[in-house]
Parts: sequence; structure tokens; C-alpha cells
Amino acid sequence: MLTYRIGIDVGGTFPDVVGIASDGSQTLAKAASTPADQSEGVVNGLANLAKALGLDLATLLGRTERIVHGTTVATNALLEKKGARLALLTTEGHRDVIEMREGLKPERYNMRMPAPAPLVPRRLRLPVAERLRADGSVLTPLDPASLAAAIEAAKAEGVEAVAIAFLHAWAQPVHENQAAEAVRAALPGVFVTTSAEVLPQIKEFERFSTTAVNAYVGPVVSRYLAKLAGRLEGAGYAGPLFVILSHGGIAPVEEAARLAVGTALSGPAGGVAAAVALAKEGLGQDLITFDMGGTSTDIALVVGGEAALGRGREVGGERIALESLDIVTLGAGGGSIGHLGPGGTLQVGPRSAGAVPGPACYGQGGTEPTVTDANLVLGYLDPANFLGGAKTLDLEAAQAAVARLAAQLGIPPLDCAAGIHALVNARMADGVRVATVRRGVDPRDSALLAFGGAAGLHATAVARELGLKRAAVPLFAAGLSAWGMLHTDLRYELAQSAVGAGGIPADAELRRLFDSLESQGRSRMAGWYQGEVTARRSADMRYGEQVFEIAVPLDGIAWDGPDLAGQLRAAFHARHRALFTYDLPEEEVVLVNARVAVVGALPMGEAARREGASGPAAPLGTRRIAIDGMVQEAPVFGFDALAAGQEIAGPALIESATTTVLLRPGDAARMDGRGWLDIALT
Repeated sequence: MLTYRIGIDVGGTFPDVVGIASDGSQTLAKAASTPADQSEGVVNGLANLAKALGLDLATLLGRTERIVHGTTVATNALLEKKGARLALLTTEGHRDVIEMREGLKPERYNMRMPAPAPLVPRRLRLPVAERLRADGSVLTPLDPASLAAAIEAAKAEGVEAVAIAFLHAWAQPVHENQAAEAVRAALPGVFVTTSAEVLPQIKEFERFSTTAVNAYVGPVVSRYLAKLAGRLEGAGYAGPLFVILSHGGIAPVEEAARLAVGTALSGPAGGVAAAVALAKEGLGQDLITFDMGGTSTDIALVVGGEAALGRGREVGGERIALESLDIVTLGAGGGSIGHLGPGGTLQVGPRSAGAVPGPACYGQGGTEPTVTDANLVLGYLDPANFLGGAKTLDLEAAQAAVARLAAQLGIPPLDCAAGIHALVNARMADGVRVATVRRGVDPRDSALLAFGGAAGLHATAVARELGLKRAAVPLFAAGLSAWGMLHTDLRYELAQSAVGAGGIPADAELRRLFDSLESQGRSRMAGWYQGEVTARRSADMRYGEQVFEIAVPLDGIAWDGPDLAGQLRAAFHARHRALFTYDLPEEEVVLVNARVAVVGALPMGEAARREGASGPAAPLGTRRIAIDGMVQEAPVFGFDALAAGQEIAGPALIESATTTVLLRPGDAARMDGRGWLDIALT
């Protein structure tokens, strides 16, 4: 009897559900997005997966070993400002830290830009009399009367969540713990979080902001995950439910609810995890991920087979300082709307038709021309074979929408459609430059890994604009993010600031600091998982006169060897030299934050592979397409039918039930037996 592992990625238009069976076979199903309640769309997607496998839902779930889920609930709450009503308890005299930010506006030279509205209004930023010194010693004991008054004020406002962020709590959580205990006793059912458990690091604004965001999205995420778990249980699932977090690892649903801010990049993280898995399969060690869906495009780097991580991201204008995958997100997708910009010029996005009403061709009331409508008008999509024939696209509605915009521009409709297609390609190429060139990486040294339902139609044009020589589209392109969630491990991140009088602590203190973090992580992991556990250590370090630190991997450090502090200094100099081409050996080196990632290795399935096709597949037919200013007949191939090693020259279309790949003139594609279309660009 086959058993299954299931990955679920909730996107803006279609939740993707991937099932990997114990024999290695893989199946993708989709369902319509249900923005009002994502759990409904998830269960619908699972039902469609069961149908595709010839099973009923209860039987499928009964045979499922684990489910891994990527959710956009936290992201949507931040973008739409629909999180919880929250209060912030903070040290007396410091209630305005999250409003003053770092003294800078997001666009510091924009004199007309208003200051960002703080997540917590001032009347709900409640001062508490207490004070710790920077070394964690108590300067002013926590005043019970002041704390009680703050709690009473929060209760009177009917808050759903309370964030507690006291000055210097990163060094000593005693006052925050006492306050949290009092809040939980006085306000049962209210979501309570402290900065010491969310981000025990220096930099008060980042710590205050991240803690406030966790409280803001915590109730929303907790309710959603509880509802999803209940729906799954009611449908017959009794196994573990995991959530992929922003750093690319997964955690049990209880941990995701506790540290809800860690799910802010949950969905896109699955695609990066897939890229790392495919790099191990031989796709290439240096990849640029290009995940184009219905509403947005996510871009990230894999360098040397490892995903790039970063900190200090903003989502919906709110600073989140947790370690996360370094993903650039653009408002450019299949649903991006073409419209007139200033001066009557053609523009595309960032406004999107979303899932409802969606593009005009969806027949759900949309009337504005989108990228999907333009691709349909250009002949790149088959109106009778969308989602494997499960949905028919309305070509006439798409043509009418494009024609209305073309009339405003005074150009032929076909030229308008081509313009929409070209403009969105240019926007996405700019996004890749942000993720690469602005980070000191030459994109021409990497291959473009294109996935998501819409990426195949744009991949080679974007790659060409960047000067890349190679692109790849996996057979499972439309569901690769969900697939990637099944190819990553349990992960628990810990960090602790270590700034002191000296640049780097003595060897004994260094060992104690990192050993303590690893011990805490292994203890937490033991409650989740009984298999193999490893720990990776790193540090945030800087030169003494620098303002910002850099992340330094410590994989090669001999922790029991002599001169441990000297080893850390040497590692920092080497990392600084690699990033900035120089180092300053005579300068003081400062250890800012110690970091440990504890990883529980889960059994992985095989990479997505092509099935069947003993010989080269013949074209299914031809279709008239408009490309490079010409209308011509292009052969259409079935993606699933391609044989390993089969080569196809552009122009051509390669279709599966969930994605279409456009090969342009000069593109030479080869079907790799390991599961992806390898495209050489000339």
C-alpha cells in the first residue's frame, strides 16, 4: 500500500498541492484560491489530489505521513493591515521607539513622504516603570502597580494581543517574563509575546518592531492554523502538520503559531527550498529562482548550492529582523493589469486582478487586460486546455479587454498585447538585478530557474535581457514551491547578542555562549523530532568602527582548539574579503550576535522526474503565435511526453496541464532525465 507526503502552497490564485508517494511517483493538483478562508481552498486542493490519485479524501489522508504547508496569512495581514488589535508594554520613557524607527523614513530623501504610521497607536503603547542596564543587571525593579495599570488599560481597549518589549531585555528577560505572566493571568485568551523569546538581540527598534509584528499577526495565524488542523482532522488526517518558515526550514504547527512573524515569507520559501534540492540533483550550484505566479514574482539566489539569507526585511512597511531567505518580491504576475500611466504611456502592474475577479479571460467579471490576457491574445496559451482542460479561457473577453486599452493608446491590439508581455518581462528583469547586481553578484554566472504557473512564458526573455546563457523549467514548475516544502528539514533558529566591553569574548565564554544556544536548540528539537539532529553555528560580526555587521559562517571552526577568538577573527576577515574584496587585519573585530541553527533531517523523496516517453515525442500540433513582431505557426509539444535527451528548437510551445513554456527563436531546449527542461540561449 502506497503512503504519501503532501506539500501545500497557498498562492494568490491557485493553491498548489503536491503528493509524493512512497514509490517516488508525484502528483500535482490545484484548486481555486479562497481568500476569505485559505483552509477551505487547501482542503479543496487535497480533495482534487485524492481524485487525481483515484482515492477518496479520507483514504488519502489516512495514508499520509506528513503535510507541510506554506501560508500567506501573515503576509496578507501585514499588507492589508488586518492583524490583531494589540497593545505594547514597554519601558517607561521609551514608548515611541517603534514610531521614531531609526530616525529615517523608508525613502530618506523624499521630503514629501509622510512618516510611516506605527503598527501600535500611541495610546496603546503603555509605559511600565522598570529598567535594566545594558549588561542585564537591574537598575529599576519592575513596579507591580505600574504593570497593573498598563494591563488594565490594555483590557479596557479590548486588545487581542499584547507585545512586551523592555529596554535591554535581550541581555536579561526577567522583567519581560514577569510581565508576561501577569498579562496572561489577567487577560486569558489574549496572545502574549515578549521580545526576549522573539528576538533577543541589540538594536531596539528592530527588536520592538519584530515583537510587535509577532503580536499583530499571531492571533490571525493561530486561528487559521487551528481551523486548518481541525478541518484536516475532520477529514481523516491524524499525522503531523508542519509549516515552512521564512528561513526555509519547517516547524510544527504549534511553533509556527507561537512565532507567527516567522511565517511572513512562508510561501516563497518553498520555491527556494526546491532550488536548493535541485542544485543537489545536478541542476547547478549557482541559480536565480524566478517564481512567477498569478499576483507576484519572487526572486532569490542560490550560491554554491546554498540559499542566501538576510535580516532586516520589511513586509507591508513593517521591519522584521528575524533571519530569513533573501527574497525580492515584485508586484508582477499573470494577473498584473496593463493600464495607461502618466503621459498616456503603457504600464503593467503593480495592480493585480488577483483570484477574483481575475483576468478577463477567466470569465469571472474581470474587464481589465492582464498579462494572462495578453499571453492568450498572442497565442501562447491554449484557451481549451487551461489547467489540463479543467477550465476554459474566454479568448473573446481577453481580446476585448486588450482592444480597449489598445484604442486608448492608438495602437493595434496585437501590438498592445506584445507591449504588455515585453513590459512585464522588463520589470521582472529589473527585479533580478535588485537581487543580484545590487548585492555584488553577476547574474551572468548563474542559471535562471523558472517556476510558478506563469514563469515558463517569460523565462527566456527575462534571461536574455540579463545576459544569461541558460534557463531551466522543471516538469513540476507550477507546483515546485509545494514540492520544495517536502525537500527541506525541521529547523530551529537561536540567536543571542554578545556585545561587551571587548571585541570578542574570551575562549571559555565563547564556548559557553554557543554551547548554551545549541543545547537549547537540541532540547526544543527533541520535543518535535527523534531522528538525526545537527547544529550549524554562525555569527554576526563587524569591525569596531562599522555600523552594520555581516553574517559569518563558522563551519570550519575548531571549537575545542586553541585561540578560539583568533579563529573567529580569521573567519570574519575572510568573509569580509569575499564580500567586499578587502579586509583590515589591524582593526578590532566585534562579535555582535551568536547564532545557532539546529536542524532535524527528515527523509526526502526523489527529485521530480520525467516519466514514460521511451522515444522522442512528436508535436501535438501547431498554434499561431505572435513573437518578435511576426505571426507564425509554432509546434506544440506535451511536456509530460518529452523523452529524456529530446531536443527542441524555438520557436515552440511546450505544454503541461499546469504550465506552458515558450521557446523563442534561438532557444535550444533539452529534456533532462532528472526532471527539468534545460534551455540554452543564443
